[in-house]
Amino acid sequence: MQTLEKPTPSLLDTPLTIAGKTFKSRLMTGTGKYRNLQEMQDSIAASGCEIVTVAVRRVQTQAPGHEGLAEAIDWSKIWMLPNTAGCQTAEDAIRVARLGREMAKLLGQEDNNFVKLEVIPDSKYLLPDPFGTLEAAEQLVKEGFAVLPYINADPLLAKRLEEAGCATVMPLGSPIGSGQGIRNAANIAIIIDNAKIPVVVDAGIGAPSEAALAMEMGADALLINSAIALAQNSVAMAKAMGMATEAGRLAYLAGRIPVKTYAEASSPLTGTITR
Repeated sequence: MQTLEKPTPSLLDTPLTIAGKTFKSRLMTGTGKYRNLQEMQDSIAASGCEIVTVAVRRVQTQAPGHEGLAEAIDWSKIWMLPNTAGCQTAEDAIRVARLGREMAKLLGQEDNNFVKLEVIPDSKYLLPDPFGTLEAAEQLVKEGFAVLPYINADPLLAKRLEEAGCATVMPLGSPIGSGQGIRNAANIAIIIDNAKIPVVVDAGIGAPSEAALAMEMGADALLINSAIALAQNSVAMAKAMGMATEAGRLAYLAGRIPVKTYAEASSPLTGTITR
């Protein structure tokens, strides 16, 4: 007798959708800090990601480590996410976002209006400016951009950005490149609970276990760069992060057991042998 296989939670999942564009992978990666372009290419492939963020300023100025970057990635297969890294004011970020949209067009993505919005005047801790971010986001939305703003884990700011028309919100787990993991879990959980747009946890993730944790919390996606690029074996870490992202998402969909303060036997108590 033929039996039908029970569908797994992964088969019941919906694709990640941002500004009407769908993606199978929920991991986004970056292009900075790699030892060489070949390592970057191999890591992107190993991660299984479909979105890669590129610092517009560094590509345009051919900054060290970014020479030939635009040509090193197959943009017919990878969706470019231009970012405004290095911008300290809203005005500067708006200008760089416009350059990023033109760069995407030149590389064959005519319909790409995505921008990862970063407004960071703080050079020590690299914390985003909430006021400048909101100001720039409002203007860029008016200009037709799909804005993915990088923010502190501030639930009120996240809601304001959603109301302004942003395509996602991207709260930090901990400071950029710190590898401290998820230090803002309570606030990120509130953002996830309140958001009607995708929540992408960005910055601070250092290990696959932390990536899985963010996804188990209900994040829609992750953006991970430093933890992959600076690992002793970047390609292996990229694969591990991709697997952790999938595992965390599957665990979230499956639904974990409740946390209890007492033990509960896993074996049934009925039908046991007694004297």
